[in-house]
Amino acid sequence: MLGSLCTLITALTGVSGMTLVTQKPPVVALTTGQTATMDCNLGTVTDTSARWYKQVPGGAPQYVLKFHHSYSSVEYGPGFSAPKFTSNHQSQSDYRLIIKNVEEGDSAVYYCTTWDDSAKQNVSQ
Repeated sequence: MLGSLCTLITALTGVSGMTLVTQKPPVVALTTGQTATMDCNLGTVTDTSARWYKQVPGGAPQYVLKFHHSYSSVEYGPGFSAPKFTSNHQSQSDYRLIIKNVEEGDSAVYYCTTWDDSAKQNVSQ
């Protein structure tokens, strides 16, 4: 039996200031049980954490997790936890959100944000 299709979308929103946060791929389409990965580049911001949010159509964004390249663990938002949700990094500005064993309820738009200290604001793609 085929699993249900899950669609995860990385956010495409405007950015102000000098920092450019980029996400890829723009859309992830999977069947239930697979593992989703989404990448986020924080641009010139290198000594701060990546924060991921999930938003379903018509709903408010939900804080999923925060991860910093020098942390030993991931900080989770309410209702999110390991091993289903986790994060890792490839460099001080490249982060990855990993969602294991995806299910229909994971279908949403996922936003990556960070704090730009020089601009004193959160930035996202």
